[in-house]
Amino acid sequence: MAKFGAKDIKKLREATNAGMMDCKKALTASDGDFDGAIAWLREKGLGDAAKKASKVAAEGVISIKVGDNKAVIIEVNSQTDFVAQNDVFKGVVNQITEHAYNNNLGDADAINSSEINGQPFSEYLSLQIATIGENLVVRRAGMVSSDDELFVINGYLHANSRVGVLLGAKCKDKTTADKIRVELKNIAMHAAAMSPATLSYKDFDAQFVADETNGRIEKVKKENEELARLGKTLKNVPEFVSRQQLTDEVLARAKEAIKAELKAEGKPEKIWDRIIPGKLERYISDNTLLDQELALLDQKYVLDDSMTVGAYINKVSNGKAEITEFIRLEVGEGIEVKEEDFAAEVAKQMA
Repeated sequence: MAKFGAKDIKKLREATNAGMMDCKKALTASDGDFDGAIAWLREKGLGDAAKKASKVAAEGVISIKVGDNKAVIIEVNSQTDFVAQNDVFKGVVNQITEHAYNNNLGDADAINSSEINGQPFSEYLSLQIATIGENLVVRRAGMVSSDDELFVINGYLHANSRVGVLLGAKCKDKTTADKIRVELKNIAMHAAAMSPATLSYKDFDAQFVADETNGRIEKVKKENEELARLGKTLKNVPEFVSRQQLTDEVLARAKEAIKAELKAEGKPEKIWDRIIPGKLERYISDNTLLDQELALLDQKYVLDDSMTVGAYINKVSNGKAEITEFIRLEVGEGIEVKEEDFAAEVAKQMA
């Protein structure tokens, strides 16, 4: 007997964007276990495995303050979007941001355990809650700082105040630092739009990469089925999904395969050295799909999609700058909100 029903299928579909029948198969395969069903869909390359298993619906704003040698970013949550747009709420958020900046409070715990205006922060917040009429929470915060004049900081806050980004870069001279400060603002805007989860592929957990591999390869195969149906050029099916997996041995094997391909095509061996680098670069691009999606430095830069963000910084700085700090906050990330059955609630009130 099935341990799930139509409501469970609907919930899984909303959480993953997978097809209705695929959701039913996933729940059948996992004996009704929701997390197991998501894992099954990921393994098969079905749906959007990166989407959270429940809707994110928390309200509030992101706030940032950027100075010459430090910057802070804070998420303050409210219960409704209406309050988040309230001028009183915005004033409270600005005061909290100034407080964190002036007192070098680099995370939410530090803010919540601090004193502000001569009173414990918890008491201060309680007064604001009483005034505004909704629960308020300082949920997350971050700071980028350095006393080194060759370390530059910049950030970006999206117009709706729901997404904010801070970046920091090490530079080798003052001229480079002045130039890169402007570039960081543009790259922060890129990060706000493209939603990278981390700075570099080097930050990925090895198990995470392993878990994502099969599903992403299957996704390319399914895309090729549709391309074939439309008579369009097929994508190269990858063996891997991250630069983490492209060891020296793997790249050497890929290079030998390219040589064999050129030989089979009858290309003169004297021109191979001019062809191999481009083909090897294409191989790396085809086999780093996870990096291109989730790692900032490995994403194609929106202002120059001929290169990655990392390559762009290297180019404009002549190799004299490196982005080392990255914080991106978006309102409500990771908060699970209970789904309310409005009709059931009304019936309950009328009973």
